[in-house]
Amino acid sequence: MSSIEIRKIGITQLDTDAVVNAANTGLWEGGGVCGFIFRDAGSKEMTEACQKIGHCDEGSAVITPGFRLPAKHVIHAVGPRWSGGEHGEPQLLYSAYKQSLLLAKENGLHSIGFPLISAGIFGYPVDKAWRKAIQACNDFIRDNPDYEIKIVFAVLDDEILAIGEQTHRDITEK
Repeated sequence: MSSIEIRKIGITQLDTDAVVNAANTGLWEGGGVCGFIFRDAGSKEMTEACQKIGHCDEGSAVITPGFRLPAKHVIHAVGPRWSGGEHGEPQLLYSAYKQSLLLAKENGLHSIGFPLISAGIFGYPVDKAWRKAIQACNDFIRDNPDYEIKIVFAVLDDEILAIGEQTHRDITEK
């Protein structure tokens, strides 16, 4: 049975089939989650794999090996920078999650670890980011009843964890 859970853990510690990198359009090594994933996977190897791909549009995702991570793959998803919410940010954020999950399915992956995409240096408000994240994942599970997937959100902050758990209850207990 498919599931969504939120855990207080570093994303690079997850032993899932894939973890998701909150990537930038150039797929360069960045700060925050992106920096940790590159560093722990092996910066040189990850940089070379990303350079071969070259680019990823906002709202899209691409896949590379996980190299030295416990996860076998890294899905690089590009969420939007927050500009007030009137420039397509909600749709782009939803799409980044949906495209990540579709890539996981296309590659036969049955567990995936997500950060809260766009909520760090891209400035997306945490409560709004959680709403799109949980909606996209819940919709994917509902729309793919014959595909089993375990979705884990990895967060490090207690307040962000609590907001995520409440949002999860609000959306899934309707």
